[in-house]
Amino acid sequence: MRAIIQRVSEASVEIDQIVHASIHQGYLIYLGIHVDDDIKKAHQMADKIHNLRIFEDDQEKMNLNLATVHGEILVISQFTLYGDTKGNNRPSFIEAAKPPIAIPLYEAFIARLSLHHVVKSGIFGSHMIISSKNDGPVTIQIEL
Repeated sequence: MRAIIQRVSEASVEIDQIVHASIHQGYLIYLGIHVDDDIKKAHQMADKIHNLRIFEDDQEKMNLNLATVHGEILVISQFTLYGDTKGNNRPSFIEAAKPPIAIPLYEAFIARLSLHHVVKSGIFGSHMIISSKNDGPVTIQIEL
């Protein structure tokens, strides 16, 4: 499982020219699910992100977590995080989990984060337009 976490001052997802979800301060998370991922990894990833400390304290050090700043989360499914371009110019996505595996893990990831945070999401498999204001900029990649 791979996640790209961006610290944002705001973010939104538009589907069919309608804003589907939006957040203010928090995390914009692009989540890629591997063919070998399972529910344990989905929960581990959610827990890791829940505890992540990338907001600045009064000393301007990244020392605060999302709960401390009362932030929100926007999760976007992103199978292209498993795009392989080795030897090719056109990415191969054979390592990305297909929907029957990926959707339940995506939903489990969101449910786990929702235990502690306000979590919004796009629609799995939809064409989405993402808008965000990256704060910092701060972008973290996590792979489990």
